[in-house]
Amino acid sequence: MDDQQLPPDQMRAADADRDACAERLAIALREGRLDLEEYQERLNAAMRAKTVGELGPLTRDLPEPPAVPEPADQPERRGRQVSPEWRERLEPWRGLAAISVILIGIWGVTSIVAAEPLLFWPMIPIGFMFLFTLAGSLAGTPADRHRDGR
Repeated sequence: MDDQQLPPDQMRAADADRDACAERLAIALREGRLDLEEYQERLNAAMRAKTVGELGPLTRDLPEPPAVPEPADQPERRGRQVSPEWRERLEPWRGLAAISVILIGIWGVTSIVAAEPLLFWPMIPIGFMFLFTLAGSLAGTPADRHRDGR
């Protein structure tokens, strides 16, 4: 085998190379630079490409896509940001709130259909869910119990 490296355009194309080419073609299609027929022809050629050099001509006449800006740090909401620990602790309560809204909605619809306010039955399942959610919050997550050696 020869110790000299092949020029980059003669190297075998990887799936990532073909995918990057396909993405550039898709952007050109969305921008109206290619019609559907030409896009399909170029895409098929990209998927059949064996070397990086075969991919270059497929996008050579297309401008570089605009750079994706780096996500800036999110501005803090109302002067403070929720820590990941608090977000993890609040997650079970979000589920309780969602189920509560659904149950109260069902109660409201059935009360409207009955033309009178019915007994507020959602209090029973919401109450049980509240107790279980509270107990789970006080016990902590399995990761917390593992760290504490419990």
